[in-house]
Amino acid sequence: MQNGQQHQTGPTLEPLRRLIRRRLAALPPGLSEFILFGLKQAWACLFGGLMLGLIILTKLVWQPDWPLHRYDALFLMALAIQVTFLCLKMETLEEAKVILIYHVVGTVMEIFKVHMGSWTYPEEALIRIGGVPLFSGFMYASVGSYMARAIRIFDMRFTHYPPFWTTAVLAIAIYANFYAHHYLPDIRILLFAATVLLFGRVRIYYTVETKPRWMPLVLAAFLTSIFLWIAENIGTATGVWLYPGQHVWHMVSLSKLGSWYLLLYVSFVLVTIVCRPQPPETPQIRLSQT
Repeated sequence: MQNGQQHQTGPTLEPLRRLIRRRLAALPPGLSEFILFGLKQAWACLFGGLMLGLIILTKLVWQPDWPLHRYDALFLMALAIQVTFLCLKMETLEEAKVILIYHVVGTVMEIFKVHMGSWTYPEEALIRIGGVPLFSGFMYASVGSYMARAIRIFDMRFTHYPPFWTTAVLAIAIYANFYAHHYLPDIRILLFAATVLLFGRVRIYYTVETKPRWMPLVLAAFLTSIFLWIAENIGTATGVWLYPGQHVWHMVSLSKLGSWYLLLYVSFVLVTIVCRPQPPETPQIRLSQT
């Protein structure tokens, strides 16, 4: 039952999870593992996926004369999703803590960036601070939610993980640079190098079925930043927020991919405050650390 605990979907959806596992058991092992990997990734990013779906849906159906602003509706729906996840035990309290922490950190940066004109929220809202609708914090929180859920669902283990204080210093430096580069030289090139220097040897061991597999943490961060950049294009295409010059929509600059890459390390360090990285347990993986 250890795997059942690691990959729990909550008692409400447990019968569906068991049905899917029985169907997958009838497939060839390689195909079964590939499909299960995709399903678990989808489950890990469930909150972010629901938020993107709601952004697209509200863009298609929302009318300006409706009594509730679109941004306020998105905030209330995101809050309802979080409450539902907790009530149905589809989300742990640790994951909820990560979401709360990241919501605060993301909203603070949003207020500053909007004030500096980095991007704008063109629609009206009542639930907002400093020109920033509060649903935007949930968009940042979805990143932390994905990480916390993925660590649990895939039983992630880490080799050569650096001391926490070094990762905290890097995260603070990255976060500070998002503010400071408006006044001082942008040091993101040095920060890119620092991520490789600090995390270059770190392997993430994850378990889809029974066999542990691994991926370099730096590669995982880069691949994840690509998906976040795609999600950002969806956000701007639906007019949720806009960068300068996007009154006629065009693709978000690839430079933003680098911003997401760096922000992922801030996200990961925030997640590790609640979910500390654990070393591998199996002898085979221990040997690979040397």
